Amino acid sequence: MTTSRMPTRGGATTPATVRLRLPDDVTAPAIARHAVCAVLADLGVDLPSRDDVLLATSELVTNAFEHGERPDRLELKVAEHRLLVCVFDAGKKVPELKEPSPAAARSRGLQLVRALSEDWGYERCESGKYVWAAFAVTTEG
Repeated sequence: MTTSRMPTRGGATTPATVRLRLPDDVTAPAIARHAVCAVLADLGVDLPSRDDVLLATSELVTNAFEHGERPDRLELKVAEHRLLVCVFDAGKKVPELKEPSPAAARSRGLQLVRALSEDWGYERCESGKYVWAAFAVTTEG
């Protein structure tokens, strides 16, 4: 895991972006959840519902694994009372928000992300795309 740092008012540094390479296997969602939980604790981030962030993270990584070309990395960005969770994959196919039938056992991942986050979306990038979700945060201190 790598962390970019930016200066704060007192001259100390606060992590601005945390990057984590994700494995190319089914352990990726669990590893991502564990890393996000640890980073939020280390940063002193207080969330109205930490579990919402963890579930959305798991859904984004799972979607990259199942519908993208495997997750490549996870990035967490904390700035201006906002947490941005980004999951990168090499796929060119863009995510689609689908309305699953009530009887369907699957296809609710992005619906969950939409319901749990303040906002979500995707961006194309040189290596493929990333799908992101944004959450309101406060930090201790």
